[in-house]
Amino acid sequence: MRIPINLSSEPFRKDRPMFLASAACAIVLVVFLGIMISLILNERARAKDARLAVEKLSAQAQSAAAEQAKLDAFLREPTNAQVLAQSQLLNTLIQRKSISWTRIFADLESVMPYDVEVISVRLPAITSSNEVMLDMVVGAKDPTAVIGFLKKLEESPLFGPIEGHSSLPPSQNDPLYRYRVTVNYAQKL
Repeated sequence: MRIPINLSSEPFRKDRPMFLASAACAIVLVVFLGIMISLILNERARAKDARLAVEKLSAQAQSAAAEQAKLDAFLREPTNAQVLAQSQLLNTLIQRKSISWTRIFADLESVMPYDVEVISVRLPAITSSNEVMLDMVVGAKDPTAVIGFLKKLEESPLFGPIEGHSSLPPSQNDPLYRYRVTVNYAQKL
């Protein structure tokens, strides 16, 4: 008969695989730490380059703003104010002259149904964002024809959103329904 006797104070354990696995995990973690440190350093260098580029651009913007302020001050002097006013007037006239009436009517004709007529078109206004606004009065014997025309205007790439101002029903002197509308026109200035 065999009796197992353990004479040691602690039983034998197989710890070697656990130590090897722990060492392998530690090596992998050190490699990941190195990768993360290199990524952080690269990002820092890129951020520094971006910061320098922003500082350079802001310095250029400040110098341009200072030069613009100097030129504005020069133009606002009493001796130059008359020339500035005259140049602004001429620029406004040139901008208004650049709008082609022939092109406006040709583009309107491309979207206008046969039973709608343009009664009047006011001088096109130019907004601060260089958009041309057409203010016009259109008329038709049937209001559905005008609604179809307005839908065609909105769907056309040449015209933008429409704003309706007023409408007049037919009278004894005028057999047409009249609608006053404002529309953005996409003519390049």
